Amino acid sequence: MLVERPSSESHAKADILLLLVTLLAATGWIFSKEALAGLPPLLFMGLRFFLAAIVLGIAGWHSLRHVAPAQLKQALGLGALFALAMAFWILGLFNASHVGEGAFITSMGIVLVPVAARALFGERPPVSTWVALPVAVGGLACLSLNRGLSLEPGQLYFLIAAVFFALCFNLNTRLVRGIPAMALTSLQLFMVGVLLLPASMLFENWPSEVATSIWGWLLASALIGTCMRFFIQTYAQGLASASHAAIIMMLEPIWTALLASWWLGESMGALQLAGCGLIFMALLINRWAWVRRLLRRR
Repeated sequence: MLVERPSSESHAKADILLLLVTLLAATGWIFSKEALAGLPPLLFMGLRFFLAAIVLGIAGWHSLRHVAPAQLKQALGLGALFALAMAFWILGLFNASHVGEGAFITSMGIVLVPVAARALFGERPPVSTWVALPVAVGGLACLSLNRGLSLEPGQLYFLIAAVFFALCFNLNTRLVRGIPAMALTSLQLFMVGVLLLPASMLFENWPSEVATSIWGWLLASALIGTCMRFFIQTYAQGLASASHAAIIMMLEPIWTALLASWWLGESMGALQLAGCGLIFMALLINRWAWVRRLLRRR
């Protein structure tokens, strides 16, 4: 039986769309940071993801209707774990003094995926993981040295979020099978909203009034940084292999740092540049087998 290979045109289209996805993901950091100027972090994240879940749920209603009860239970259960990851992420962003730096720390979740697989399922990580880990830790050390060998609260929250993202990735790929990407995404975003909104009511003080511009940033983060991103990402991943998509998606922290520099006026010192550079190097080492395969194909 002949299997139709993706054409060079579809590869180029996937590359462009995936680059756009990384840019949209980066804008989500900026939109969120702006919205946090007028909304408590858990309230903002709950509203953002609840709104995005409704939009994606309507768009993927056909696939949602065919999700089996067992699959629904697993998706919502993992959505609860994802809610915990997003809670730490938004607390990191709320307390962060440097958004670009936080993006690189969060991206360490990619390096931690094989480590989490070892802890959860006893899988043996590739050699590249053991090479990448000390490089990533060295990058984190440079970032902590920038403040006298200590992690600020925002950095610590980002690091905890990275660990939870690695756990979520492993559990998603192994426990939730056969659910269309759009349906799975909408269910998990729904759980984030359902869990974080009550948490906000319990632990946060809500503002008596919110400026119109803050609502605008909330809508932008929900519709552009979340919905549009996942619409395009789902389509683009159908045009490219998972390994190819994963390599391009590593550009998100770079875009975030550039946008933070342009929009928020952030800049990096020598230690921060070294730390972020080492973390990105760790990402490349961790994906080296795929990077080498891609370069050979090119």
